[in-house]
Amino acid sequence: MKNFYIVANLGKERAGETAEEISCYLQEKGAKCLLHPQKSAQEGGYTRVSQLPKDTECVITIGGDGTLIQAARDLAGCRIPFIGVNRGHLGYLTQVNDSQEVKKMLDALLEGRYWLEPRMMLSGQVVRQGRNIFQDIALNEIVLSRKDTLKPLHFRIFVNGVFLNDYTADGMIFATPTGSTAYNLSAGGPIVAPGARMMILTPICPHALNARSIVLPEEDQIAVEILDEGHMAAFDGNLGDEVKKKDVIQIRRSRLDTVLVQLKQVSFLQNLSSKMAGV
Repeated sequence: MKNFYIVANLGKERAGETAEEISCYLQEKGAKCLLHPQKSAQEGGYTRVSQLPKDTECVITIGGDGTLIQAARDLAGCRIPFIGVNRGHLGYLTQVNDSQEVKKMLDALLEGRYWLEPRMMLSGQVVRQGRNIFQDIALNEIVLSRKDTLKPLHFRIFVNGVFLNDYTADGMIFATPTGSTAYNLSAGGPIVAPGARMMILTPICPHALNARSIVLPEEDQIAVEILDEGHMAAFDGNLGDEVKKKDVIQIRRSRLDTVLVQLKQVSFLQNLSSKMAGV
């Protein structure tokens, strides 16, 4: 790799400084590196496809997992691999933490000592009276949650057109394997190896004794029928429009993947254990 694009979350400590250090190091090594125009994610994302140089071979994100996820959403469909420098908390997706590791990471990228790992994404759309009113994609999860506190939600789920169950709960998480260690894990859902191709359904505080997570194959199609008012749908934490009674949320595997650069010969379970031990 010789052409890089840096996306930095300037809200994280030393993110701007780290971005400058990486840029200088890569250019000293004869590589080409462009820092994205600095703006906050609250302005609608960190970057845009139109800002990405056509010869970019790798996107380096600086922040936490959220920074990498948002950048992947911003640049979805470009098929350019991502690698993250952690300036956040746990950092399941980010590869390196300190300055010495950063230089080793950059040398590995320049010398071709890495492999690429595609991660599946989810596609969701809200349908109202037969019309598609909102759609988006997610690397971690799509979450159906309540708009008002202390009010349970009522919804019905179908899989491939077949009734699955009626739920009364605080919400529902529809997670990818990548997202299984995020909100899904906090809600008691299963941990799934990130290279797997499946969808995980985990109810949030269900009002039932037998409500458990359900794991479905990637080709299945999910339809969530909304039975009352007060629902919100979020895609990797980004809120869409309010979901109304009788709306249907259609969820399936996206045709797009996020490609991550992997450097370390560390298994998923080893990485998980070390991250959780440091919580």
